[in-house]
Amino acid sequence: MSDLPRKAVTRTAKLAALPLGFAGRATWGLGKRIGGKSAELVAREVQQRTADQLFKTLGELKGGAMKLGQALSVFESALPEEVAGPYRAALTKLQEAAPPLPARTVHEVLATRIGEDWRDYFLEFEDTPAAAASIGQVHRAVWHDGREVAVKVQYPGAGEALLSDLSQLSRFARLLGPLVPGMDIKPLINELRDRVSEELDYELEARAQQEHAAEFEGDPDVVIPQVVHQSDQVLVTEWIDGIPLSEVIAEGTAEQRDRAGQLLARFLFSGPARTGLLHADPHPGNFRLLPPAPENAEQTEGAEHPEGAALPVGDGGSFGSWRLGVLDFGTVDRLPGGLPRNIGDSLRLTLEGDAAGVYGLLREEGFVKESIDLAPDAVLDYLLPIIEPTQVEEFTFSRGWIREQAARIADPRSPAHQLGRQLNLPPSYVLIHRVTLSTIGVLCQLGATVRLRDELEAWLPGFLTEDAEETEVEGTEYVEEEGEEEGEQEGEPLQA
Repeated sequence: MSDLPRKAVTRTAKLAALPLGFAGRATWGLGKRIGGKSAELVAREVQQRTADQLFKTLGELKGGAMKLGQALSVFESALPEEVAGPYRAALTKLQEAAPPLPARTVHEVLATRIGEDWRDYFLEFEDTPAAAASIGQVHRAVWHDGREVAVKVQYPGAGEALLSDLSQLSRFARLLGPLVPGMDIKPLINELRDRVSEELDYELEARAQQEHAAEFEGDPDVVIPQVVHQSDQVLVTEWIDGIPLSEVIAEGTAEQRDRAGQLLARFLFSGPARTGLLHADPHPGNFRLLPPAPENAEQTEGAEHPEGAALPVGDGGSFGSWRLGVLDFGTVDRLPGGLPRNIGDSLRLTLEGDAAGVYGLLREEGFVKESIDLAPDAVLDYLLPIIEPTQVEEFTFSRGWIREQAARIADPRSPAHQLGRQLNLPPSYVLIHRVTLSTIGVLCQLGATVRLRDELEAWLPGFLTEDAEETEVEGTEYVEEEGEEEGEQEGEPLQA
């Protein structure tokens, strides 16, 4: 039934060929060095060829292979430009699309999961997918009530493919390390594997998206599509047009980049505070830059912007009211109290230069194991460069900055590398850590200038002192009461 390349022999053979190819290129590189090329130049050539093969294979296989590719793609900004540049287009494809399933397979899934009369639910249904990702693809359609909708259809056999791929990839995770300097790939693969069941459960995804949509309904900055219908392996949500973030990264104006970056940071920190959920798949394919709401449309020329159209040109004021559309809630972290207060406390104490206080918190939370003894001042020196964006009113994220951070942590001769190896990442922080790093990676791809402190002060518990937090709450009490009234309205049921 499925055209997903999921046969164990086929998928295993393709993935198993990756380390063989890596080894072959290493041998080729050694020959080049003997032939007179510099070690640095040869290393870059080997890295580039390795990346080309890796991302081509991961994209072809979809499933867990493509999921890993998407997770890695946000870190391309940490790579040297001469390596990242040539295959940036391949990374964009991983973020936005994969080879689609044929229409007959999609029709079979819809008939099985919705019913033989599935066409009665739609006034129109486009057989050609608008997007194809790691475990499913999206078709544009018109629901029977006239609403434009996105129909997400899960690939048959996706669960088997996810588990098979990630198990195979974990066996040679260390060989992928050089592609993302300073990052340990194996915990990332293990974390993706642990969340396979959630990723495949469209009922969980529908509930997470509905909770976000209800909370952000009418929000001037963030747009979450409403859920229209959900059944096993099929999820129907409202359609939103907009400029894919990958396009903003590739050719957006400075104003677009800054606005997208600010809203991305806002969503990262406000989402857990407002919904108790953390959107945990922040790659550019899951975000759109949308024109202002209709009542504000006069601020921007041409509010309509179908996907694929040329990027509009405008001044800073024009894009100041543009919004961020957020898609794909298949992976979320449940944080009932919002982001842990210890994160905000640690950041604040680091900014205050309180080495002993920071070290005490890190040890208390398990970032420093009881068997490890570190110098608090050395830990503070390790952290300060990483939190540079929080030390100023606004910070310009760049590929150069993240490369410096990656090089500092990846270099075995660096004190930062030696100290970092002694730190521990507690299980409860794994997903938060990945989402934060991924978001920073996207901000660096955007080259956005962001007022990050504003978002931390507004949404991160512990970042302000308790007195300052009380003042902040008093100043927003009326707004919160208004939001509570709106939230009392009933939403649409998940089943149509």
